Amino acid sequence: MSVSSVFSASAVTDNKEKFAKLQEVIERYRGMEGPLVPVLHEAQEIFGALTLDVQKYISEALNVPVMQIYGVATFYSQFTLKPKGKCKVSVCMGTACYVRGAKKIQDKLVENLGIQVGETDKDGKFTLEATRCVGACGLSPVLLVNDDVYGRTTPDIVPNIMDKYRKA
Repeated sequence: MSVSSVFSASAVTDNKEKFAKLQEVIERYRGMEGPLVPVLHEAQEIFGALTLDVQKYISEALNVPVMQIYGVATFYSQFTLKPKGKCKVSVCMGTACYVRGAKKIQDKLVENLGIQVGETDKDGKFTLEATRCVGACGLSPVLLVNDDVYGRTTPDIVPNIMDKYRKA
């Protein structure tokens, strides 16, 4: 299958190398039983998200209905339909963190980043998420930026933490 048979010329031009990589992934899994989930994992690695264009391409290549792909992509939490920022900012909203002020930290992040929970800023730098218990209750409230853990966080130190990532 050629990329141009599925998309407009601009979509092909903008992502030609990525779609070529995706086609290689599809060929590697073609004929195997249950190829959809591994293909989706690798497609998300390539594109950063399972956008509608990516889902349509996989649908055509694997002869799987787009609705089935969408269903899998929205069922499993490790998949995303929208690109995430380079810095994934999460506030633990588990019980210990919540009672120790996680909501105030989240509110400060909304103010500081200029985005709501579940959104990515226009520069693609930050994505703000709420998460359930991260298992660091003794450090509550906990703020995570990618793999960095900030314990006993207070709203007043949030700007300093975010500035560190803005400069990086």
